[in-house]
Amino acid sequence: MPLIGNFLFFKAGWLSSVLGGANQMPWLGPMAVAIAVLAHLWFAQRPGAEVALILVCAAIGALFDSLLVAAGFVSYSSGMFSDSAAPYWIIGMWVLFATTLNLSLSFLKGRLWLSMVCGLVAGPLAYLGGAKLGGIVLVDETAAMTSLAIGWAVIMPALMLLAERFNGVAPRDHDVAAESYEAHSR
Repeated sequence: MPLIGNFLFFKAGWLSSVLGGANQMPWLGPMAVAIAVLAHLWFAQRPGAEVALILVCAAIGALFDSLLVAAGFVSYSSGMFSDSAAPYWIIGMWVLFATTLNLSLSFLKGRLWLSMVCGLVAGPLAYLGGAKLGGIVLVDETAAMTSLAIGWAVIMPALMLLAERFNGVAPRDHDVAAESYEAHSR
């Protein structure tokens, strides 16, 4: 999938998720995310590696956002599994975000400091944008923004390392996971 297509699918899915969550239509985002993920996997050289990355990213995101909810820093008005867990449309956004790691955001690979700074700044700004659109409430804005900045400064470099390991869009000779598997198979 070309970089521009990946970026546009991400933006459309992000907006659908936030607006769906804000307007009591939490299913809207996951539907858009499903389309974006299917397109992403269709164009992937090794879809299995991308699925692994997506699942790990979804688990990390579900845990991180659930901690924010449980701490009382953020709240959501729709799509909640429970009062102390992230809504399913937010987890869908993490799935969507995973599709950008080996494409739109691949320039961050091998640049852990840059990915840390991007996470520190862009992570909280995305949530602030979601709050402005009504998809999320920053209950304690200072605590939420501080937690988001610290969390994303740690999560973003970790995700970039995972993307290097599970790269299903690069030619096979760039796939660290495949190289590791082949080395252990011999």
